[in-house]
Amino acid sequence: MDAAQLKEFRQYLLEKKKEVEERVEQLKNGDIHTNKDDLYDDVDAASVDADHNLLFRIRGREVHLIKKINEALDQIDAGTYGICAECGEEINIERLKARPVAPLCIACKEEQEKMEKRKGR
Repeated sequence: MDAAQLKEFRQYLLEKKKEVEERVEQLKNGDIHTNKDDLYDDVDAASVDADHNLLFRIRGREVHLIKKINEALDQIDAGTYGICAECGEEINIERLKARPVAPLCIACKEEQEKMEKRKGR
Protein backbone atom coordinates (compact mmCIF):
# COMPACT_ATOMS: atom_id res chain seq x y z
CA MET A 1 0.00 0.00 0.00
CA ASP A 2 1.41 3.38 -0.94
CA ALA A 3 1.67 6.52 1.20
CA ALA A 4 -1.30 8.24 -0.49
CA GLN A 5 -3.57 5.27 0.25
CA LEU A 6 -2.40 5.17 3.86
CA LYS A 7 -3.11 8.88 4.18
CA GLU A 8 -6.63 8.37 2.80
CA PHE A 9 -7.31 5.51 5.22
CA ARG A 10 -5.96 7.53 8.16
CA GLN A 11 -8.21 10.46 7.25
CA TYR A 12 -11.24 8.22 6.85
CA LEU A 13 -10.56 6.45 10.15
CA LEU A 14 -10.13 9.74 12.00
CA GLU A 15 -13.39 11.07 10.57
CA LYS A 16 -15.21 7.84 11.42
CA LYS A 17 -13.79 7.89 14.95
CA LYS A 18 -15.06 11.43 15.45
CA GLU A 19 -18.55 10.45 14.21
CA VAL A 20 -18.70 7.44 16.52
CA GLU A 21 -17.42 9.41 19.51
CA GLU A 22 -20.13 12.00 18.89
CA ARG A 23 -22.79 9.26 18.79
CA VAL A 24 -21.48 7.77 22.03
CA GLU A 25 -21.60 11.20 23.65
CA GLN A 26 -25.18 11.68 22.43
CA LEU A 27 -26.12 8.32 23.91
CA LYS A 28 -24.48 9.27 27.21
CA ASN A 29 -26.38 12.54 27.26
CA GLY A 30 -29.67 11.01 26.17
CA ASP A 31 -32.67 10.76 28.45
CA ILE A 32 -31.89 7.37 29.90
CA HIS A 33 -32.27 8.39 33.54
CA THR A 34 -36.01 7.92 33.78
CA ASN A 35 -37.18 7.25 37.31
CA LYS A 36 -39.29 4.09 37.32
CA ASP A 37 -41.40 5.48 40.19
CA ASP A 38 -42.61 8.25 37.86
CA LEU A 39 -44.00 5.78 35.35
CA TYR A 40 -47.65 4.99 35.02
CA ASP A 41 -47.51 1.21 35.22
CA ASP A 42 -45.36 -1.91 34.90
CA VAL A 43 -45.66 -1.89 31.10
CA ASP A 44 -44.17 1.61 30.98
CA ALA A 45 -41.36 0.47 33.29
CA ALA A 46 -40.65 -2.56 31.10
CA SER A 47 -40.57 -0.38 28.01
CA VAL A 48 -38.07 1.98 29.64
CA ASP A 49 -35.92 -1.00 30.70
CA ALA A 50 -35.92 -2.32 27.13
CA ASP A 51 -34.97 1.12 25.79
CA HIS A 52 -32.13 1.41 28.33
CA ASN A 53 -30.80 -2.04 27.44
CA LEU A 54 -30.85 -1.20 23.74
CA LEU A 55 -29.02 2.08 24.30
CA PHE A 56 -26.36 0.40 26.42
CA ARG A 57 -25.83 -2.33 23.79
CA ILE A 58 -25.53 0.27 21.03
CA ARG A 59 -23.10 2.30 23.10
CA GLY A 60 -21.06 -0.82 23.81
CA ARG A 61 -20.82 -1.58 20.09
CA GLU A 62 -19.80 1.98 19.33
CA VAL A 63 -17.10 1.89 22.03
CA HIS A 64 -15.85 -1.39 20.54
CA LEU A 65 -15.71 0.23 17.08
CA ILE A 66 -13.65 3.12 18.50
CA LYS A 67 -11.22 0.55 19.90
CA LYS A 68 -10.91 -1.13 16.48
CA ILE A 69 -10.40 2.25 14.79
CA ASN A 70 -7.65 3.10 17.28
CA GLU A 71 -5.99 -0.25 16.58
CA ALA A 72 -6.10 0.45 12.83
CA LEU A 73 -4.60 3.91 13.38
CA ASP A 74 -1.85 2.34 15.52
CA GLN A 75 -1.16 -0.12 12.69
CA ILE A 76 -0.83 2.76 10.24
CA ASP A 77 1.69 4.39 12.59
CA ALA A 78 3.58 1.11 12.98
CA GLY A 79 3.63 0.41 9.25
CA THR A 80 1.58 -2.77 9.59
CA TYR A 81 -1.80 -1.54 8.37
CA GLY A 82 -3.27 -3.76 5.70
CA ILE A 83 -1.26 -6.79 6.80
CA CYS A 84 -3.30 -9.79 7.95
CA ALA A 85 -2.82 -10.44 11.67
CA GLU A 86 -3.11 -14.18 11.06
CA CYS A 87 -1.11 -15.05 7.92
CA GLY A 88 0.96 -11.90 7.41
CA GLU A 89 -0.19 -11.43 3.82
CA GLU A 90 -1.49 -8.12 2.49
CA ILE A 91 -5.21 -7.56 2.93
CA ASN A 92 -6.91 -6.79 -0.38
CA ILE A 93 -7.43 -3.04 -0.80
CA GLU A 94 -11.09 -3.60 -1.73
CA ARG A 95 -11.63 -5.38 1.60
CA LEU A 96 -10.05 -2.47 3.45
CA LYS A 97 -12.21 -0.01 1.56
CA ALA A 98 -15.29 -1.98 2.60
CA ARG A 99 -14.07 -2.55 6.18
CA PRO A 100 -11.12 -0.30 7.07
CA VAL A 101 -10.73 -1.84 10.53
CA ALA A 102 -10.41 -5.40 9.18
CA PRO A 103 -7.45 -7.16 10.85
CA LEU A 104 -7.73 -10.29 8.71
CA CYS A 105 -7.63 -11.06 5.01
CA ILE A 106 -10.70 -12.69 3.48
CA ALA A 107 -9.25 -16.22 3.62
CA CYS A 108 -8.29 -15.97 7.29
CA LYS A 109 -11.61 -14.34 8.21
CA GLU A 110 -13.51 -17.14 6.46
CA GLU A 111 -11.42 -19.72 8.30
CA GLN A 112 -12.06 -17.93 11.61
CA GLU A 113 -15.81 -17.98 10.94
CA LYS A 114 -15.70 -21.70 10.08
CA MET A 115 -13.89 -22.44 13.34
CA GLU A 116 -16.40 -20.38 15.32
CA LYS A 117 -19.28 -22.19 13.61
CA ARG A 118 -17.74 -25.56 14.48
CA LYS A 119 -17.39 -24.46 18.10
CA GLY A 120 -21.00 -23.32 18.11
CA ARG A 121 -20.47 -19.60 18.62
